[in-house]
Amino acid sequence: MTVNTNTLVSITEANQNFSKVARLVDQNGSAVILKNNVPRYIVLEFSEVEKVQMASDEDIADISQRLIAKNLEAYKELAK
Repeated sequence: MTVNTNTLVSITEANQNFSKVARLVDQNGSAVILKNNVPRYIVLEFSEVEKVQMASDEDIADISQRLIAKNLEAYKELAK
């Protein structure tokens, strides 16, 4: 995952100035909160989380369809 260094905020700063974190999310789409100088948390707009979840569900559906098509004969045999 690529992280924009302009969106990095220490956990102390996020705790003391959450409005700064919210502004970063509004401007850049996300903010990364560091704990002990290590990326620990990511803050996203709620609408972006919904998009990611939908994409994940679609990926699962695609994989399922591919597996069914690949193993159709085995599924037919099991159905007997």
